[in-house]
Amino acid sequence: MLQNNPELKSKIDQLWNKFWSGGISNPLTAIEQITYLLFMKRLDELDQKKQADAEFTGEKYTSKFSGTWIPPEYRAKSRDDDTAKESKKRITDEKQYEIEKRTLRWSEFKHRQAEDMLHYVQGKVFPFLRDMNGAESNFTHHMKNAVFVIPKPALLVEAVKTIDEIFEVMEKDSKEKGQAFQDIQGDVYEMLLSEIASAGKNGQFRTPRHIIKLMAELVQPKLGHRIADPACGTGGFLLGAYQYIVTQLANKADIKKLQPDEDGFIRTSVSAGLNKKNQSILNNTLYGYDIDSTMVRLGLMNLMMHGIDEPKIDYKDTLSKSFTEEAEYDVVMANPPFTGSIDKGDINEHLQLGTTKTELLFVENIYRLLKKGGTACVIVPQGVLFGSGGAFKTLRQLLVERCDLKAVITMPSGVFKPYAGVSTAILLFTKVWGAKDKVTKPATENVWFYEMAADGYSLDDKRSKQEGYGDLQDIVTKFHARNFETDTDRTQKSFIVPRAAIENEGYSFSYSTYYDPPLEEIVYKTPSVILDELIKAEIGEADEEDLVKIKSGILRELLELREMIG
Repeated sequence: MLQNNPELKSKIDQLWNKFWSGGISNPLTAIEQITYLLFMKRLDELDQKKQADAEFTGEKYTSKFSGTWIPPEYRAKSRDDDTAKESKKRITDEKQYEIEKRTLRWSEFKHRQAEDMLHYVQGKVFPFLRDMNGAESNFTHHMKNAVFVIPKPALLVEAVKTIDEIFEVMEKDSKEKGQAFQDIQGDVYEMLLSEIASAGKNGQFRTPRHIIKLMAELVQPKLGHRIADPACGTGGFLLGAYQYIVTQLANKADIKKLQPDEDGFIRTSVSAGLNKKNQSILNNTLYGYDIDSTMVRLGLMNLMMHGIDEPKIDYKDTLSKSFTEEAEYDVVMANPPFTGSIDKGDINEHLQLGTTKTELLFVENIYRLLKKGGTACVIVPQGVLFGSGGAFKTLRQLLVERCDLKAVITMPSGVFKPYAGVSTAILLFTKVWGAKDKVTKPATENVWFYEMAADGYSLDDKRSKQEGYGDLQDIVTKFHARNFETDTDRTQKSFIVPRAAIENEGYSFSYSTYYDPPLEEIVYKTPSVILDELIKAEIGEADEEDLVKIKSGILRELLELREMIG
């Protein structure tokens, strides 16, 4: 996490302060502009690395910065009835606007003078970035309305310099800790998100990376699975699933033994097992949707910076009538927005809960998105576990009867600080019966409950790294080793609850409903010892001769009582 590297945190603070003092005070605008710059920098670095790797292995690689580029506005469209002369003239006209792609690299344009650099990035580099994947690509479509709004040459120069310094710190950090290059955009985003929340982005907060890793370990997505997040934000869960799969490929193919990270998880974004075939499969199996166009752009760039060439992230309201997908995905991982509700007239008619609460509608929608046999891992506010309203109970009944509800893991309220103090839980379930199927037998037999007390970080606003992994690795180990026959002791931290008990409790998923605190043996002092202490408290140290002389008052009564009990 960002907090564990003070130097990195200081650099990102500097970057944010420069944008603030440079006239970009809206946090969401600032992070979008910072992300564009990070993307330009990362694009150059990744391209150079791929070139070097190709030269070393002898494979063919065409750089994104080789050849020339003509801005879209100067491209004359050819027609079928063009004569040879017209075609030649069109090509000649276009050529005067050609730009050498190598000049669009971060490592090239950063050496320009301030005024020239701003004009070049605004007029050439940023348009190239938007057009990079071709006119038909999803990325180009969503970048169409993106604008580069850094207003001052000095701000751009300072931002470029600071980002170079940030990348140096990141490289040093990753080498020292033996980990793959971290999600720097996520770190910047994480830091600015509290500002975004205060700017009115209701219910949006980034899921901590170690919680995403935990959820991926519970679901265990596989190569070839269709994986979705219906409220994907910057794509953290899609990236988490991608890295989990790549790590599994690495474990099979790589000779070098990967080391656990600071949270006890083994993760990498690079693997010898990530050949062209596997990369192609992964490029076509990750799907994200978000209702915020800025988040869609950030999510696209986040995944592209991690090697996913053409991410399938789209601008869609997955609760609305216009979203018609059903039974499409093998895995859904999500942390949908909690606060707020949706207009009743906008709700997809396939959603049957009869509520406008988004936290309930999203879970029902995730159930619908799953194929039969598909698994979801979803973060919900703890109110979903025990809410008494009809829609709450109906949803829980659906998860028990139409799904195999595998686990309910409650989390402490500090997990999402400093953005929110809400208490949350993880629901893990596999779809067994479709929405229109007649349920002949409830799908859930037993549910595994666990109360997470710590996640390896302090539960205050600072979220400082603590020694060890908290309960993270214990959850993974115990979940995969759970035994329906023997794990029934409800005095333990985790335990199995049969479906019948859950039905008897009105489908409550509350941990405290089933937890049976162990009885502690309390050893009480004998009455004579207690009386001696009371006497001592009254008069201090005194021998028996002095005590006998006392004729009245509470002390006399205490002495008489002591005499009676012998």
